[in-house]
Amino acid sequence: MFYRPVRKSSWRRRHKPSNGDLYTLEANLANRALRELTDGADKDPITKLRLLCLSRGATGILGMGRAFRAMDDDGSKALNEEEFISGIRDIGLDVTDDEIKQMFNAFDEDGSGSINMTEFLLKLRPPMSQSRISIIDQAFNKMDKNGDGVITLADLKNVYSVKEHPKYQSGEMTEDEILTEFLHNFEGGRGNLDGKITREEFINYYATISASIDNDMYFDLMMRRAYVM
Repeated sequence: MFYRPVRKSSWRRRHKPSNGDLYTLEANLANRALRELTDGADKDPITKLRLLCLSRGATGILGMGRAFRAMDDDGSKALNEEEFISGIRDIGLDVTDDEIKQMFNAFDEDGSGSINMTEFLLKLRPPMSQSRISIIDQAFNKMDKNGDGVITLADLKNVYSVKEHPKYQSGEMTEDEILTEFLHNFEGGRGNLDGKITREEFINYYATISASIDNDMYFDLMMRRAYVM
């Protein structure tokens, strides 16, 4: 997880970090997913793949998205069965070849032999209410200072100060190192850690966190506290 930076306009104020809450939510989410995977009940391929990703915590679905996009050499945003199998193997999910083929067929609804990556990730991520999507969008818009649809180091420097971060105060980390670490939390821990967060990656990350929170009001409160909204 990440240490929540302090808002630049009021960095002297000490806001309570939400690390503990997020660590607990992510641990509960992973444990719940593992229990569901091993409860013996029949599951459709999409549900099983979602649970496998959730069992890896908040970055499981992000890691899959990054792995698949890295294979999209022609920019078609589509994957054939061979690429899909390779992507699943690359991120190390414990499934058989037959199960992977069942998963592919479940996403290839029109039988064309390929799946659209954007639609695939939309179906894979846990469903959310419109109110949750709205508060996530608000947080992204606040971070995306220049409005180009991508959060970068430059955006963060214009929004947040790290002066209250303990590792900045101790000299262990520089401002760039702290903010880059923050960005990497949203990039799935695999593939190209380019220091850029797209809106899709931001939503996918919080969709996973959302899956561990039953109450909409609590989720809204968590987001507002984390991003000082």
